[in-house]
Amino acid sequence: MHWNRFLLAASLISSVLLHVPEVSGQTAPMVYKKRYAMGTVFEVVAYGDSAERTSSAIDQALDEVVRLDNVMSNFKPDSDLSRMNREAHFRAVRIPADLYQVIETSLAYSRLSDGEFDVSVGPVVDLWKAALTGSAAPTAAQLAQARSCVGYEKIKLIAPDQIEFHSDCMRVDLGSIGKGYAVDRAIAILRSNGIERAYIDAGGSTIYGLGTPPARDGWLVHLRDPSHRLDPQVKLISNSVSTSEQTAASTLTGDAPGHIVVPGSGKPLRSRYAVSVTAISATDSDALSTTLLLLGPGKGAALVSRLKNVVAIWVSADGQKTIAGSGTAITVRETGTQADAAGVDDVAFPREKNN
Repeated sequence: MHWNRFLLAASLISSVLLHVPEVSGQTAPMVYKKRYAMGTVFEVVAYGDSAERTSSAIDQALDEVVRLDNVMSNFKPDSDLSRMNREAHFRAVRIPADLYQVIETSLAYSRLSDGEFDVSVGPVVDLWKAALTGSAAPTAAQLAQARSCVGYEKIKLIAPDQIEFHSDCMRVDLGSIGKGYAVDRAIAILRSNGIERAYIDAGGSTIYGLGTPPARDGWLVHLRDPSHRLDPQVKLISNSVSTSEQTAASTLTGDAPGHIVVPGSGKPLRSRYAVSVTAISATDSDALSTTLLLLGPGKGAALVSRLKNVVAIWVSADGQKTIAGSGTAITVRETGTQADAAGVDDVAFPREKNN
């Protein structure tokens, strides 16, 4: 799911005007930068003792995101993922450590969710992506052929750096986990440069708050609320939150091919919920948000109860909610009126540095 970037930007600008935190009467050195990668905009704000060193740390973090885009992109024919998707059918091929780790984590979530989370769903997703851009919906024969390519059990990892597909048409799509992994790597680079307070937003779908903003007790994030009545919120302190939601139905035809596909049926998920999930790592929150949207609040809450430091909230368009898990609290403010657009509070994004 991707929040409306214009609404998010408006919320962030409001935060700049109203919530500039100060420390001991002095404004903390702070740097904001952004970079386009992985089909979205990665925004970083960080505080440090030196604006120059903080700026360099952010550049290194964003460079890492761009590097990982070249590893995991489905759209770049020369990416490591694209090469793997071309060459790994019934043949072991070597892949970079990052790609191996992301796929290994993906397979763990596939097993945890009994296959509801499945990065091998690429051939089916491609059919519905075409439908979203105006092509005809796939035929039953096309779906059957694509579904025959899907199945996480057909992916074999060979430690430490090889992979093999037990299928002649499998194609891995890391859209449901790749941005989270990139956020984690960016945070690791900021930490290695001595940054202790930072905020990374990957297009609104995955957010990480490192430490706390100066003079605040956490990074307050307003979560997606399709009902516009509950205003769910979470305070991040060195953890992450991710949100997933199915593509909205067409206002002209009422149909909704959707970008999130059920692996078992090969058809787009029909769900009235938006799901937000907190976890210690952005990789986990990213993967879990898709998993829990597919499972729904019943099965999803049961899964969350088995996990540590994970909290999830499902919010429907009519204002129904389910909260499950243990860890960073997600709160709601039931006002009965429309809540503000999804966004972040208590974050000062200086707009003069837009690299």
